[in-house]
Amino acid sequence: MADFLAGLLTWQGQQAGIVAYLALILGNTLLNTLTLRRLEDAPEPSVWPAVAVLVPARNEEETIERCVCTLLAQIYPHFSVWVLDDASTDRTPDILARLAAEDSRLHLLRGAPLPDGWLGKPWACQQLAQAVDADLLLFVDADTEHHPHLVRDAVAALIAGQADLLSAIPHELTPTLAEKLTVPIIPWSLLTHFPLTLARWLGWPVFAAAIGQMMLFRREAYQAVGGHAAVRREVAEDMALARLVARRKLRWRLLDGTGRIACRMYRSPGAVWEGFGKNLFPVFGRNLLLFLFVWLWLGVVFLGPWVGLVSRMIFGASLSLAAGLVAILLALLVWAVTVVRLRLARDIILLYPWVHLVAVLLAFHSLGQSLTGRATWKQRRVG
Repeated sequence: MADFLAGLLTWQGQQAGIVAYLALILGNTLLNTLTLRRLEDAPEPSVWPAVAVLVPARNEEETIERCVCTLLAQIYPHFSVWVLDDASTDRTPDILARLAAEDSRLHLLRGAPLPDGWLGKPWACQQLAQAVDADLLLFVDADTEHHPHLVRDAVAALIAGQADLLSAIPHELTPTLAEKLTVPIIPWSLLTHFPLTLARWLGWPVFAAAIGQMMLFRREAYQAVGGHAAVRREVAEDMALARLVARRKLRWRLLDGTGRIACRMYRSPGAVWEGFGKNLFPVFGRNLLLFLFVWLWLGVVFLGPWVGLVSRMIFGASLSLAAGLVAILLALLVWAVTVVRLRLARDIILLYPWVHLVAVLLAFHSLGQSLTGRATWKQRRVG
């Protein structure tokens, strides 16, 4: 045992641990890839319940028209679209007023002032949910765009899966280098590190997952967990709601929605910096030790083999060439499976070391923002 522990402390021991870890997450990624169902694959139900599509919007002038128009184009018998303007200071209210004048299915709400103890998005979503009486509540973000069958397929999947909460991984659009180096780490983390099928079967709340860009609730389930009021202080309110659903022994499902919903999360390096600054640390429940371990370990796993090979070539370090190459090959496979399955940009596969380097830097940025209370989003402090 002592020899084993000593081996782990050497670089050779670390190389073996890295290879074993990469093989493990590759296996989990393949399992998720094979078992993650596509949103559009569910059979049609005999009855189509009424759906209220709920969109919180704050300073979304670049995306809100595309989002709303693709929602109003849904092929579904009973639905309405509700958008809450959360004190926008740009052209968002004007765009919404024009669209509402053209289509009576679009309903506009003016957000009430933000109460103490609430973050902006949970408060906006809570107001939207209270304003409607539909059987199903579909929350979508204002920076999303939608296939005409999104609502139809989401409802069919919810009913077929007897789910209380259904969420879907969107097609993440990353046209710029800054987006390619940052956004993919989110869907990659879900596919590689969450045992999605086991978590759903066994009811493990810690691995329950949802993505706020699309969340479909049965109204009674939403009310049973306390709605967004129960996560009023959570930056990552989507994951918090999924865990509440799991703790109440309700059924959640996460599907592949890349064929039905697309999202461009951030449109500038500044937005990337601000968005990840507010999100990364809270996703870990602000558990400092866990957060530090995860990001330092991921840095070692995905950057260490490259550092080792460069050290061997330049300085003649006595490192295992075979172990380093195997680790790099496994990392490439993990990323390749994720990119192909979730329709990410193909050049991300070769960019993966830079993705992890940037992710570690963003993680420490998020830690600093959270610990100092300086995290902001859309001109509001969220710390």
